[in-house]
Amino acid sequence: MVREGAAILDVGGQSSRPGAERVGTSEEWRRLEPALDAIRTALPDVPISIDTFHAEVARKALDAGADMINDISAGALDPELPMVVAERGVPYAIMHMQGTPGTMQDNPVYREVVHEVKHHLEERCVQLRALGIEHLVVDPGFGFGKTVQHNYSLLQHLDVLSDLGCPILVGVSRKSMIHKVLECTSEEALNGTTALHAWALDRGAHWLRVHDVAPAVECIRLHQYLRASERHHD
Repeated sequence: MVREGAAILDVGGQSSRPGAERVGTSEEWRRLEPALDAIRTALPDVPISIDTFHAEVARKALDAGADMINDISAGALDPELPMVVAERGVPYAIMHMQGTPGTMQDNPVYREVVHEVKHHLEERCVQLRALGIEHLVVDPGFGFGKTVQHNYSLLQHLDVLSDLGCPILVGVSRKSMIHKVLECTSEEALNGTTALHAWALDRGAHWLRVHDVAPAVECIRLHQYLRASERHHD
């Protein structure tokens, strides 16, 4: 992944896919620790993000050399986690999720999904900045308590999140919002993923969380070139 151009490695020991069961902090850390140690030893200078919603796991991971925390619950599942982030002064990626991974896809309902997701992330940013957390990244949470239509509404209006003054993280790689529309499997969803990456970048995404690094890096490079040529033309 690093050789293909990944800027950050995101590592987690707890599945967050729809219907996922919680394994608990000890099992999560048992899975995570050897992977984190191996990556940090092999790639001492590559930033490592830890995908967790547990304060205890975050604390141990940061002690073991991790650089940032990626929390699907934005602090809701373990209110102590933001305290750990504030204490350590590391970047904190926060995501919008309706419900929990175990229940989020049962029947997601919104009056106005774009407004509600933005409002929730805005509230969390205010609360977290009050704790002293300066480096926030916001993630609208594609597929986390959203229907396919909700996901595309969020993608279409992704630029509204720019008002929050934080980098925007997008995770759409091989998700059901692609293969449900294209009627393919997740294994066949790479081309659809690349298309959504291009649209996300065009609407203000700063970071892409991906499975397939090389195609995503190509997409980013082409988008940067497109933007540079626009500026040159102006």
